[in-house]
Amino acid sequence: MRSPSFSFRLDEEHGRSEPILLFVVALFVLSNALALGLARDGRIDGGTLWGPLAWLVAQGTAVWLLRRYAPDHDPFLLPLVGLLTGWGIVLQDRLAPNFLVRQVVWVVLGTAVLVGITLVPRNLRWLRRYRYTLLILGILLLMATLMFGINPTGASVARYWLRLPIPFLTPVYFQPSELLKLLLVIFLASYFDERETVGRLAGNGRLQRLSYLAPLLLMWGFCMILLVWQRDLGAATLFFIVFLSLLYLATGDWRIVAGGVALLLLAGLFAYLAFSLVTLRIDAWWNPWPDADADAFQIVQSLYAVAAGGIWGQGIGQGYPQYIPVVHSDFVFAAIAEEWGLIGSLGVVGCFALLAHRGMRLALLAERPFRRYLAAGITILLAAQAFLIMAGVTKLLPLTGVTLPFVSYGGSSMLISHVMAGLLLYLSTKSRQIYL
Repeated sequence: MRSPSFSFRLDEEHGRSEPILLFVVALFVLSNALALGLARDGRIDGGTLWGPLAWLVAQGTAVWLLRRYAPDHDPFLLPLVGLLTGWGIVLQDRLAPNFLVRQVVWVVLGTAVLVGITLVPRNLRWLRRYRYTLLILGILLLMATLMFGINPTGASVARYWLRLPIPFLTPVYFQPSELLKLLLVIFLASYFDERETVGRLAGNGRLQRLSYLAPLLLMWGFCMILLVWQRDLGAATLFFIVFLSLLYLATGDWRIVAGGVALLLLAGLFAYLAFSLVTLRIDAWWNPWPDADADAFQIVQSLYAVAAGGIWGQGIGQGYPQYIPVVHSDFVFAAIAEEWGLIGSLGVVGCFALLAHRGMRLALLAERPFRRYLAAGITILLAAQAFLIMAGVTKLLPLTGVTLPFVSYGGSSMLISHVMAGLLLYLSTKSRQIYL
């Protein structure tokens, strides 16, 4: 066993590593912002640096507050999130400068929420106590989107947003499916915590196994309804991946998971036959070249961008990622592949792999079931969302329309991603483990 003095020294060294990591991240973000200014205008001015500097102030304040008031938190989570958000700000300045102000505002607001969630709550028991209320609230918001949803671009399709009635501000839109993802994880963590307690008291019998199968079918039906009504393939897929993963962690029975995968494939086949949007995406994935100048234009341009990047990339501001429609949101990974090359792409993959490692480590070390399922669910959600969009951009999987967490443009996704990161930081704080 490790001696207490050794553990203390190890924690102290990890604590000192957080400012060093933030310094390295800041060098990367600021140097890329400077390079972008030189490549675009041949000079460096305040318009080039104000976004990264605002990001740096927010990150530095967050590190100071966490080290002062929660010194035993995980020292790697915040630098990882900071690297992804800082990179995203530079990318927004490169790809969609008209959205840069909004992106910086959402990142700063998200960082404040992350710190607040880590420091303010004394416990998270209320999440378990009101799990049904929270989930019903999310479903009601989704139903409101089905009836009153709009698309900020004015398009008649993909109306996944609600306009928030905030006076004296430019229109603010919110995507309820982003919030519903988090509420679903909280509900499932509480549900499996309760079932695990019942299982210890009642034993492992057929009735207990049926208690897991029943919600599986309900969740499959819920995802089908979501898919039918909103044509939101990405959200439905994410919901089901998180549910199946937590179900496997709770039961250890691969047969239930195999049955869930079969149901998901059946749902995908039904969607392919029933909905033109899903048909278009799967056909573009299977063979995009016959429609390279029409329906498959987006994915083909993405593949060209990835190929043009090579190993080292074209250099920031030197490529042509703007040829890809919606590159600042769904296809931001293609822009990274073109201008930072394979090295940059692997860097992003490595960031999410490290984020997944730290999150699953929290789940493995958790002493209470709710903490374990909550940490695992959040980690799986972030990792699965990143994998789905990166695989879709590179044509490994059909496009699902989700964003790259912390990097892509999008206020709802940015805010909810920071909430999830804040919950992971809260769970990593050893002094608060007794409250869960």
